[in-house]
Amino acid sequence: MRIGRIAPLLAVGVTATLVPALAPAQASAAEPLKRFANQKPAWHRCDASQPAAFQCATIDVPLDYSRPDAKTIKLAVSRIRTTVPAKRHGAILFNPGGPGGEGLDMPVMMKDTMPKEVRDQYDLIGFDPRGVGRSSPLTCGLTAGEQAFEHPYRPETFSHDVKWARTVADKCRARNGDRLAYFTTRNTARDMDVIRAVLGERKISYLGYSYGTYLGAVFAQMFPQRADRIVLDSAVDPARVWRGMIQVWAEGSEPAFTRWTKWTAQRDRTYRLGNTPAKVKKTFWDLIARADRTPIDEGGEKLTGDDIRARLRTEIFSPKAAAAAVVNLKKAADGHAPSGRSLVPDDRQETRRPGSAAVQPPDDNGSVVFWTVVCGDTAAWPRDPEQYRHDAIRDKAKYPLYGDFGSNITPCAFWDKPAEPVTTVDNTVGVLTVQNQWDSQTSLVSGLGMHHALKGSRMVYVKGGEGHGVYSEDPRACANRTVNAYLSSGRLPAADVTCKPSGRRNPGVNPRITPAPQHTPQTPRF
Repeated sequence: MRIGRIAPLLAVGVTATLVPALAPAQASAAEPLKRFANQKPAWHRCDASQPAAFQCATIDVPLDYSRPDAKTIKLAVSRIRTTVPAKRHGAILFNPGGPGGEGLDMPVMMKDTMPKEVRDQYDLIGFDPRGVGRSSPLTCGLTAGEQAFEHPYRPETFSHDVKWARTVADKCRARNGDRLAYFTTRNTARDMDVIRAVLGERKISYLGYSYGTYLGAVFAQMFPQRADRIVLDSAVDPARVWRGMIQVWAEGSEPAFTRWTKWTAQRDRTYRLGNTPAKVKKTFWDLIARADRTPIDEGGEKLTGDDIRARLRTEIFSPKAAAAAVVNLKKAADGHAPSGRSLVPDDRQETRRPGSAAVQPPDDNGSVVFWTVVCGDTAAWPRDPEQYRHDAIRDKAKYPLYGDFGSNITPCAFWDKPAEPVTTVDNTVGVLTVQNQWDSQTSLVSGLGMHHALKGSRMVYVKGGEGHGVYSEDPRACANRTVNAYLSSGRLPAADVTCKPSGRRNPGVNPRITPAPQHTPQTPRF
């Protein structure tokens, strides 16, 4: 069953709820939403293992904002209030990325990241977006195999890829029905405005990583008068949601691969992979071909050439890490015990969630939310499987490392049409964007796309910066100083800022936009 388009009058969500000078018709239409804005959350300690100041609550939001008197869903919200009320500026909301990233514990993480002089000005607010974690979590009953999202194109396996994509879409439709259409970025932005209203704030500040940058930009587009101090770290290009953002992983990896070959060739005495970029490149592709013939046993797992291409894509953005990984693979292929960095992830680390250990989301929750949002946000997905075949063949030639992965078929080919059009982001709200030059997930071209779309934005560009996620607790870092100055004063830099890398990686936040299972060693972090 297809879902009709939401009425334009109510597409602004709850903004109209608290604006005093409304036209009578607007006020009448907004009246059913007032009960959501007027909720009084029952704040309580999130968990005995967490600080007492870390509080959680649950609020109700409409499943469908065009029918606020119909079904509702639960949102899990958290907070750490400022201990210096006299310095309080307002509340700042966080999102770690995704779609599918849990944000309930973000106040605890950001308490250690933000300097005290900034933290004192804000109540730190976290939430699990709709469908995620403890906020009416979605599931499709997907198996671990059905959650595996990286499918290289091969003629002999393409029919299986099509079957996988159709199976995921069919299982999600069968399990969730019409309600699936309302778990979108636009509705999560509306939920953010309900959170703002429930907190009693006229405006709300925001810090979002990765997918969270797109969520923040959509919020600013839909509720410009509610946006206070907005920081978007490692940005999604709003013009490329969402197939284009998966394809950008391939596009961005090629210059990173070229950089890696040059860097490694200059250090041939250390890595012995070749003393020219061409020789390093040949060593790499020879290893890929060898693994395709005979999978390489590394860490007890057999890795094919396709496996290595997929896993090295993110490593390539850090030349030192990539060189060490390739050296280890060569050793393993030659029957020697590798040492150092492995491409086989460690699955022993558990995800910490605030609240009762007995209340955990389904194992497929992260994967399901990813596909639900990226398929439900936009209709710009080809419906013909042959289009995906054509594009995968084309992009494998154009972007050899990952092009066929990025353009292969996904469940979106068989998803129901979206309930609303995709959001056009072109506002003039004052926003600070932050971007590393060598970001593996939201590459520089993506960050620039967001910066250009937001007409009132300033960019902090870390030239030579590696990794996904810039803002961290390093007080010496140029980018962090700029972000903290903006969050403290509300004044954007007079012009874009170019920084040098601080030399330290961000250990506190792992932003993500990938559809990986939450409880398997495949889960990529950025």
